[in-house]
Amino acid sequence: MFRKHPNLNYTILMLLLASSALVIFRKKSLAEGNARQPNVIYILADDLGSGDLSRLNPDSQINTPNLDKLASNGLVFTDAHSGSAVCTPTRYGILTGRYAFRSRLKKGVLGGYSPMLIEKDRFTVADLMKKAGYRTGVIGKWHLGLDWVKADAAKAVNQAELDVDWTRSENLALEKGITAGPNDLGFDYSYIIPASLDIAPYIYLQNGKPADPRITDIAGNKTPRGVFWRDGKGSQNFDLQKTLDVFGQEAKNFIVGATRNQSKPFFLYLPLSSPHTPWLPSEAHKGSSKAGIYGDFVHHTDAVVGAVMHTLDSLGITDNTLVIFTSDNGADWKPGDKEIYPAHHANYIYRGEKSDIWEGGHRVPFILRWPAVVRKGAKTSQTICLTDIMATLASITGQKLDRNAGQDSFSFAPLLRNANDHAAGSPAPVRSSIIHHSIDGMFAIRRGKWKFIDGKGSGGWSSKGEASDPDGQLYDIENDPQETTNLFESNLKL
Repeated sequence: MFRKHPNLNYTILMLLLASSALVIFRKKSLAEGNARQPNVIYILADDLGSGDLSRLNPDSQINTPNLDKLASNGLVFTDAHSGSAVCTPTRYGILTGRYAFRSRLKKGVLGGYSPMLIEKDRFTVADLMKKAGYRTGVIGKWHLGLDWVKADAAKAVNQAELDVDWTRSENLALEKGITAGPNDLGFDYSYIIPASLDIAPYIYLQNGKPADPRITDIAGNKTPRGVFWRDGKGSQNFDLQKTLDVFGQEAKNFIVGATRNQSKPFFLYLPLSSPHTPWLPSEAHKGSSKAGIYGDFVHHTDAVVGAVMHTLDSLGITDNTLVIFTSDNGADWKPGDKEIYPAHHANYIYRGEKSDIWEGGHRVPFILRWPAVVRKGAKTSQTICLTDIMATLASITGQKLDRNAGQDSFSFAPLLRNANDHAAGSPAPVRSSIIHHSIDGMFAIRRGKWKFIDGKGSGGWSSKGEASDPDGQLYDIENDPQETTNLFESNLKL
């Protein structure tokens, strides 16, 4: 995986072994004593930076009142990381508890017609929650591949719309539009778009069937910056600007319906399509920020989260509902955006952007609220990864993972009752190390304050590095979180 640097080999090997160690879970449920297990809602924003939220960044040029309220009433993780600097691999890690480089996807992301990435026999978070007696649902952006009905059964489907049998799709009212998808991976209910909102096909799939099977050609859009989507097929009634609100309404419907069934708690995975491009805030949110239409779209995202939280309040289930809000990677906030809006730092103080191995690519906001258990206004600097949700929910529901499940998942459940970093009796570190991965497949590994990057540049869109740069990068993240001083060469002699 890593190139050989003689003086670093042993350390890197030990870090890799530590990062892959299995977690031992206690058998008693964290929720023991409650009338029932908590409902769980996992909200995943798309390309939201740790500097976008006004609660987490006092200088943010975007007002995010609902997320601020969520943070003030819960626990904030200040050192949380996505499993990758781009979306598909991070989503794989969330649902499987494994780094995506263990899968067939070694770099990049999938397209709208790519086959399913999660292996059909792979144990998922949805499977885990079903075992615990939960009703499970996914609503939002999937971007993990789907097995489509093919025009030619002998031909592989790989991002080519001509390989999909759209003629047959016109008659899918009574049959499945895909041969495999979320409902085959532990989800009782699914309402998704196949990939990002700028990638065809533009279609809602409800439990594998097109919500509107009338397929048409949808023209793409190239300008201005951020308002981009590709040409492609889609449903006649698909409106890109309404997608975020559609997901919000579907989420509310799922929560209301699941709450009516008092015999089961629910698990909702809610991967939103925003603020990924195209930046399409509704009229009600235009001009709401000082960071252009991107900031307005973040404000719109905040409002949708607020509407979901209001639904919990109206149903009287807030106290025993665990809500997690995070992002799949850093913000897509480029140098040109910074020039136009210099006061807004979407990735806060961190170097780089979405796609990069530098901190701006994978350090993400992470907020957890569970009033019945978690103290208001808590904060922790413990390092966690989005792959850790599987082990954490296993702890909460009193389950033990099989040795072949969630190999890169570590439970942060001990932090929920006591997140004080420095108090006596504080929980031990959740992780001894964490592996980072960029869009180009560049690796980094972090242990404690040290972060080693196996290559030059960012491994993504920001920089390819210079020929004169050292072969690797080593940063003291504790004292240099902005990764300004490369200590690689000075430590080769140690």
